[in-house]
Amino acid sequence: MTIRTLRLLLLTILMLAFTASQAGAQVADLKLGGTIPTLAPLVRQVTPAVVNISVHGRVREDNPLYRDPIFREFFDVPRQIEKEVNATGSGVIVDAVRGYVLTNNHVVEGSPAVQITTKDGRQFSARVVGRDPPTDLAVLQIRNPEGLKALSLGDSDALEVGDFVLAIGNPFGLGQTVTSGLVSALGRTGLGKQGYEDFIQTDAAINPGNSGGALVSLRGELIGINSAIISPAGGNVGIGFAIPVNMARRVMEQIIATGHVERGRIGVSLQDIAPAQKKGRNEGAVIAEVAPDSAAEKAGLRKGDIVVMADDRPVRTSAQLRNKIGLARIGQDVKLTVQRDGAPATVVVTVAPPAEPSTASVTGNRRLR
Repeated sequence: MTIRTLRLLLLTILMLAFTASQAGAQVADLKLGGTIPTLAPLVRQVTPAVVNISVHGRVREDNPLYRDPIFREFFDVPRQIEKEVNATGSGVIVDAVRGYVLTNNHVVEGSPAVQITTKDGRQFSARVVGRDPPTDLAVLQIRNPEGLKALSLGDSDALEVGDFVLAIGNPFGLGQTVTSGLVSALGRTGLGKQGYEDFIQTDAAINPGNSGGALVSLRGELIGINSAIISPAGGNVGIGFAIPVNMARRVMEQIIATGHVERGRIGVSLQDIAPAQKKGRNEGAVIAEVAPDSAAEKAGLRKGDIVVMADDRPVRTSAQLRNKIGLARIGQDVKLTVQRDGAPATVVVTVAPPAEPSTASVTGNRRLR
């Protein structure tokens, strides 16, 4: 072996040793958490605002047969039958001072007693301020709130497919659990879960018991209330749905103010853009009909108008516009930007009280809004 070869061998050994030492330093650094990306600080920040909800008590079954005297006498049943209710779910503190909690209607429906458990193990009793079955939302108020932490409300209209999110709740009654994933889709409808649908779809693991829990952005803001899953076996398969926080905010504000949600109408029927109407536009809601002497007719809306903006927010589908109108307060002005004969126009329509059921205008299966 020549001296040159020996020197090259020695240099190679030194370089390998240096590389190994650098790798060792990096491993040590990784073990210390210096370069590992982690969501732990965000989780520590937001999880105190997510609570477990326990429902216990007896509720009356409302069955018309129980009110039939012949049925009661023949089958020897009481006028009303009570059943035991024991259920668990999740909720989100949205006002720490007044103790308001957002959750799903189906978590607390028919529940005489609700108990709240915070992340640190404290327990509070709560009353149901109001429920809104069409959106599957409910507002609770913690009695004697003290030392609570609330989640700030984000802007669900600013979400995009591909955004990272956290789902926080109480799956299967196990206790608080955090999962992560992506926004898989926006504006999901047709699930048949409730009357007003505009779901955020996510692959963050959502399971039974997560209902009413938080869908959180990486900014630490509440952007959805976890509500439903699609699962043949009842567990997570990567398809979960959350109610957008902008919808939840409007429902919550009305419930806190009046105890219920009051829905009006403007007198139109809506449909999505048909292929023949697209002309380069894939999003929007088409005015299919305008009821005579309605708020929409008085404001100047016409059949065939394509609504592309509502209060300066993009309108993707007819369901989204339906939700916007349905959750607006009676007497509220809604600014609609429409495409009419290829040109933009702005129409301001005032939401009117709902029509009587016997006189509500219906075309086919589309009830006028």
